[in-house]
Amino acid sequence: MTDAIVAENLTYWYGDLVAVDHIDFNVASGEIFGFLGPNGAGKSTTVKMLTAQMKPKDGTATILGMDVTTKVRQIQSQIGVCFELPNMYEQMSAIENLKLFARLFNTKDFDGYDLLKRVDLAGRENERVENYSKGMRQRLMVARALVSKPKILFLDEPTSGLDPSSADGIRDIIRKESQRGATVFLTTHDMMEADELCDRVAFMDEGKLVALDTPHNLKLKYGRRALKAQVAGRGGELEEREVVMDRPDTPKAVEELFSSENVVTVHSEEATLGAIFMQITGRGLSG
Repeated sequence: MTDAIVAENLTYWYGDLVAVDHIDFNVASGEIFGFLGPNGAGKSTTVKMLTAQMKPKDGTATILGMDVTTKVRQIQSQIGVCFELPNMYEQMSAIENLKLFARLFNTKDFDGYDLLKRVDLAGRENERVENYSKGMRQRLMVARALVSKPKILFLDEPTSGLDPSSADGIRDIIRKESQRGATVFLTTHDMMEADELCDRVAFMDEGKLVALDTPHNLKLKYGRRALKAQVAGRGGELEEREVVMDRPDTPKAVEELFSSENVVTVHSEEATLGAIFMQITGRGLSG
């Protein structure tokens, strides 16, 4: 099966600044692929090249087997894009925005009311977008990206600014789109969200691709698993204990913990993607 997205030696610069520095990766059809990194890492520039908005300075990229420099219209008819900053027609209602977009894509099998229901905007479809909150506009952007039933979804911080319930709803939509067969290219600062949703994640830092693997494999390679325990001290106060796992002496250490301490609670702890990113790059997602 042809990969949905292939980037080879993909490069872009602005004057002397190399924003995307000769990166290589592929995304399989139906995969949820997380593209992670701080502001200025090169994520947005990469997405603009993949969505045929900018031509690479060097290297190549193909979307559904089509070159991003020569098949612009064909590519853009097969993708859905949700940018972090909403760019809707504010004087129009939500349903009018979706219907306009459906006409632009010549989408005939289209139910705008169902899409708005999926993003929890049912009952607000006839209100002007100018009266929408930031979270409502973000959900409307996600609905608009789904109008043409795209084969690839490019989602830029799709849950930014949403309350927990709405964010969970968007994550559920992402999963269902993947189950439908759509490929999802997700850029986010939220490492927990990426861990929860993504089949694989790529770490971008200063224009370079510094890691690419499944969240599980990255944790095994860079992380440290441990047992965290709370034990009751002699005066009844709670104290913390830690047993590092995956060592030859781990079984003995666990046995000693329970035989010599009054264990109140115990739970396993593994490295987070955020901690792994900091370990690899030496800085956090805030830059």
